[in-house]
Amino acid sequence: MKLLTIGLLFALGFSAMAASVDLEKSKFNWKGTKVTGFHIGELSLKSASVELKKDGKMKTGNFVIDINSLTVTDLEGEWKTKFLTHIKSKDFFEVEKYPTAKLEVEADNGKILTAKLTIKGKTNTVKVPYTKTGKGISGLMKFDRTKFDMVYGSGDFFKGLGDKAI
Repeated sequence: MKLLTIGLLFALGFSAMAASVDLEKSKFNWKGTKVTGFHIGELSLKSASVELKKDGKMKTGNFVIDINSLTVTDLEGEWKTKFLTHIKSKDFFEVEKYPTAKLEVEADNGKILTAKLTIKGKTNTVKVPYTKTGKGISGLMKFDRTKFDMVYGSGDFFKGLGDKAI
């Protein structure tokens, strides 16, 4: 799972140039890939705020993601428990120390959001292609987890992993 893909769905309510984000309807769907397959799940927003320009593009957007809310939807029982315990451990998200992640939108050209993503205290720029869907935004964010101090099982850091590379 060197590359994580996160699908974003923000449900927005508009009033003039402010937009409120419906935290119940807004979701982050994630997909982590590995040599032998992938896992999928969801994350919830803890808080969010959006300010719009006159043209409807985002002037600012600040999203706090609750990493403790991370679920995996393609596993059940013992494997689900093992996966969640491991993904929340120091090898990956280290939720005890870093319970949230942040996405701060810096620019919006109408098709791509440029934002700062902060996970485990590390911040990197991400580009998020998106489309407007009624009163919402749907987009796809991809990032390299190793840039956020999550190197466990990465073929870039550990050699000879074969099909155990994540």
